[in-house]
Parts: sequence; C-alpha cells; structure tokens
Amino acid sequence: MRLTPPARQKSEPTITLINVVFLMLIFFLVAGQVAAPVDRNIRLIDAASVSSRAPDDALAIRADGTTLWRGVVTSPEAFAAARLAEGSEVLRLVPARDLPAQDLLHLASTLRAAGAAEVRLVTERSTP
Repeated sequence: MRLTPPARQKSEPTITLINVVFLMLIFFLVAGQVAAPVDRNIRLIDAASVSSRAPDDALAIRADGTTLWRGVVTSPEAFAAARLAEGSEVLRLVPARDLPAQDLLHLASTLRAAGAAEVRLVTERSTP
C-alpha cells in the first residue's frame, strides 16, 4: 500500500506583505525629508480646520516682520513681482504665530496692490 504525503496548505504571503510595507515606509520617510523647512524661527498659526495644501512657494514672515522667500530676505513687492512673473495669481503667506495681525493685514494688502488675485495664509493644522 502506497501512502501519499498529506497535502500542504498554501502559506499566506506575509513575508511579501511585510517587505512591501517596509519599502513604503522607507519611501515616505525619504519623501518627507525632501521638502525644505520654511524657517526654524517661525511657529505656524493654529487652525482647527483648514482646507489648504502645502505651499509650493510661499513668503515666510517672522514675528519681527522680516520676510523670507526661498530662504533669502526679500521685500513683499519683489516676492509678488517674481511670483506673478511665474504666472501665479495666488500668493501664499506663512506668518509666524507672534506676528501682529495689523502687520499681516498690511502685508496682505501690499501683495493685493502688487497684483495678486488672491492671498492665502498657510497655518498649522490642529487635530482634535
């Protein structure tokens, strides 16, 4: 009498799944480090619910009113002229939390006077 070995159950591809998840983790860790930080001296404004995306190119404003664009101190007028020349009608501002509201409104009106169709504020999203 000939005995046949018992049928093996096909194992789940857990190792493959673990490898894929690990590779995705590495990818997102690397991709998250590609974007340069705005400025370490700026603490973003809190907002409970904001429907905006991360800025492609924004003007950072320190609490003392200094404006930075691409890491270089610049004037709001020069920033607006350069962004409008690139074809962007929407200008983004990344204000420091401690920036007085009056200064922020003055800066926004300066950008609107320079030709911006819209001025958007970039804030920190808070989780409930």
